[in-house]
Amino acid sequence: MIRITRDLLDPAGLLAAFSSGLDQTGAVVSFTGLTRAGEPDRPVTGLTLQAHPRFTEAVMTEIEAEARRRFDIQKVAAVHRWGEIAVGAPIIFVAVAARHRRPAFEACDYLMDQFKTRAPFWKREDGPDGGRWVEPREEDLTDLARWAEETR
Repeated sequence: MIRITRDLLDPAGLLAAFSSGLDQTGAVVSFTGLTRAGEPDRPVTGLTLQAHPRFTEAVMTEIEAEARRRFDIQKVAAVHRWGEIAVGAPIIFVAVAARHRRPAFEACDYLMDQFKTRAPFWKREDGPDGGRWVEPREEDLTDLARWAEETR
């Protein structure tokens, strides 16, 4: 299940709903990303994410399908916010269920690396001096590239 929303995220509620009835599952790994306040030299007072909902969900669904082909997983959920997001608020929730822990961890990590750089969101950090558009960082691209290097 892939969804983008303008609504606030409730990671605990999402995790509880995701985990319900998983009697053949040995591991659930989840990740919740929060909006940071920035760095001392680049304070952030809020974040604005722009998206084209159907297009963004379609790309994220393709990424989910890649993860399902690559890892031995049973279930995936990803909910990503867009619009104006306050500092400290959850911005993304991802959960992966698998029979064993290693594929669940790896798939969750893979999904986050892919979503971070490939999902079509346009990110603006707002601060005391106005807004600034943000591109992927070098480490984001390095994280993404490591999956291309691995063979399965």
